[in-house]
Amino acid sequence: MMNEPLIINRRIQIPKVELKFTFVRSSGPGGQNVNKVNSKAVLRWAVATTDSLPVDVRERFLAKYASRINEEGELILTSQRHRDQPRNAADCLDKLRAMVAAVATAPKKRKATKPSRGAIERRLQDKRETSQRKRRRRSGPPDED
Repeated sequence: MMNEPLIINRRIQIPKVELKFTFVRSSGPGGQNVNKVNSKAVLRWAVATTDSLPVDVRERFLAKYASRINEEGELILTSQRHRDQPRNAADCLDKLRAMVAAVATAPKKRKATKPSRGAIERRLQDKRETSQRKRRRRSGPPDED
C-alpha cells in the first residue's frame, strides 16, 4: 500500500515518494496521552515542481490554492481529526485527492448569449411600470409626458 500511487482519476496519479509526511503533537484536549503521542499528520508536497500533474491542471491548482502553498512551492496539509497517525495520514491524502480532483477538469467556457426580443420587451415594460409607480408616489403636481 505504501508504494502505490495516490490515484486521482485515470489521467492523474501522484507517486507516494513525492509526498512527505511528518507527525507532530496535536493541539487541544486529550488527557494524559496528548503530551506523549505525535498523532497530528503534516503532509508536504512540492506541487510547483511535480511532474505528476499535467501542466494545465498544475496551473489551475497553483492559482486556486495559492494561499496554501509556501515560498518553496510546497503544499502543506495537516490533519488532527483522529487519535492515531495512520487515520490522520489517510485524511491528509483524502484532502489532497479532493483538492486535485476539484481542478482536474477545465472549467467550461461561457457562451455569450443574446436575450430574446420578448425578454427585452418584458424588461422594458417592467421598467416603465416601476417608473410610473414611483412617479405616482411623489408629492406635488403630476409630471406631464
